[in-house]
Amino acid sequence: MRSSPFFAPVALAGFVALASACASTQDAAQSAGSAPARAPAPTANLPQQADSYFQGGAAALQKRLAVQPNTRRARNVIIFVGDGMGVNTLTAARIFQGQQAGVDGESFTTTMDALPFSGLVKTYAHDAQVSDSAPTATAMFSGVKTRNDIIGLTQDAPLNDCAASKGKEARSIFALAEARGLATGIISTARITHATPAATFAHSANRDWENDSAMPAEAKAAGCVDIARQLVEWPEGDGFEVVFGGGRGQFLPSSAADPEETTRNGLRGDGRDLVAAWRARYPSGTYVWNQAGFAAIDPAKTDKALGLFERDHMKFEAQRAADAAGEPSLAEMTAKAINMLARDQDGFVLMVEAGRIDHAHHGGAAGVALADTVALDEAVKAALALVDPAETLVIVTADHSHNLSIVGYPKRGNPILGLSVDVDGKLAKGADGKPYTTLSYADGPGAVDGARADLSDVDTTAPGFRQPALTPQRSASHGGEDVPARAIGPWAHLVSGTLEQHELFHIAAYALWSAPQ
Repeated sequence: MRSSPFFAPVALAGFVALASACASTQDAAQSAGSAPARAPAPTANLPQQADSYFQGGAAALQKRLAVQPNTRRARNVIIFVGDGMGVNTLTAARIFQGQQAGVDGESFTTTMDALPFSGLVKTYAHDAQVSDSAPTATAMFSGVKTRNDIIGLTQDAPLNDCAASKGKEARSIFALAEARGLATGIISTARITHATPAATFAHSANRDWENDSAMPAEAKAAGCVDIARQLVEWPEGDGFEVVFGGGRGQFLPSSAADPEETTRNGLRGDGRDLVAAWRARYPSGTYVWNQAGFAAIDPAKTDKALGLFERDHMKFEAQRAADAAGEPSLAEMTAKAINMLARDQDGFVLMVEAGRIDHAHHGGAAGVALADTVALDEAVKAALALVDPAETLVIVTADHSHNLSIVGYPKRGNPILGLSVDVDGKLAKGADGKPYTTLSYADGPGAVDGARADLSDVDTTAPGFRQPALTPQRSASHGGEDVPARAIGPWAHLVSGTLEQHELFHIAAYALWSAPQ
C-alpha cells in the first residue's frame, strides 16, 4: 500500500524510537528482577462516576481489552448471510428482539452484536452502484466482483450470453474446500437455487436460470446447464454433505405433483427428476422434504442430506413459528448441519442464509423482515454453542442492504413497529397533521398515489403491515450503502475497517489454508 503523505517519515521515526525506548526500559527492569508493572484499570486516570452508563462503558472496555487476535489456522469456516440485512435492519431488529423479550430494546445485545470484530463492507457490483444478490454473493464466495444478475462468473462475462461465459468461471471457496477434502454445506430459507446459495456452486450468465424451463433455447443450445442441475451434478470433490432450503419445484418435472402442494407440479420441462438423480448419485444419502423427515436425520449416521422443505421459498419465520409441524427453523437446520459436518476431521465450510429478510423488505413488511433477522441471530447463537471459536472462523454479514429508514424522534421504548411517539409522550405528526411510523421505506408497495393515509387508528404492529413508502414501486428496492460484517475466530480481526466485499473470500481462504500453522 502506498504511504500517505500525511504520515511524515520524521513522525513515524519518532514513534518507532519511542516504542523501542519503552521496550528497552521494560526489558531492563525485568532483567534487574523487578516485576512488570501491573496495568492500571482502563479508567483509573479518569474522574470516576457512579453513573450506570459510565460504569457500563468501563466494564465494556475491560472486555474489549481482553480480546486478543487469534492467528492460528482455521479448521472450519461458517459464513452467515442476512439477505438485505443492512444497518437499519440490524438496529430495528435489535430493538424488536429486545422488546419481544420484554427488556429494553435499545440497549439489548444480540448474538451478532457480541462478536468481537467488525467492519463495513462495500456492496457495489462491477457495473452497478446498487447490487442484487448474484454479484454480491459471488464476491463473498469467489473473491471477484461481477455484474448484476450474474452468478459465479467474472466481470468479463456478459449478461445472458451463455457462449461468452465459457472460460470465465470463478471457483468458490466451497469448490476449493471440496478439492482439499473438507466437508461443505449450504442452507437457505430461500430456494436453494436462488442467487445467494447458488453462488456457492453455480456458474450462470443469468441468476434466473434456476431450471431448464427458465432458460432461453440459445443458452441450452450453447451448452449451459440450469442451476438446479448444476447443484446435483456439481463436480467438486464428493459434493455437498448438507443442502437444506426451499425450491423443490426447480428439481421436479412438470409431470410430477409436489409431495406437499399436491395440486401443483414441478417446473422442469426436460422431464428429469433431479431428486431421483441426487439419490442415485448418493445412494446412502437422505432426502427429506418436511419437518418429520428432518427430525429423523441422525447426524452421527448420515453422510449426505438433501432437504427441500417447500416447493418455492421456505416460510417467513412468523409463518413458520405458527406452523410448528411444517418445516425446521434456520437455527435447527444450522445445528443439524454442523453436527453432520463436524464429523469430518479435515474441517468444513458452511454457508447459512436468512434469505427471506430480503423478500419481506421487497414487500414493504418491515415487521416480517425483523422476525427473520431475529431468526438469523438465533442461528448464529446455535452455531456458536456447537463450535470452538478457537478453530472456527465465523463471519456474519449481508449481501446488500435495503432502503428501510428509522426516522423521527421516538421516545426510548416506543414500539419499533409502532407510530412515532416523542419523548414528551405526544404522538408525532407530519406537516399534514397525520402521524407516522418510526420505520418507513424510500420506495416500495407501501406508497400511495395522493395524500398520505391517516394511520391514527391503524395497528401498525400487526403482522404483514406494510410500512409507508415515498416512491411507489411494486417491490421495494435494495439499498446501496455499506453493510456490516462481524466475526469471531481465527483471523477474525482481519474483518475490520472498510472492506471490499470480495475481501471476505480472501480472508476466509487465508484463515483456512494460507495462515501459519
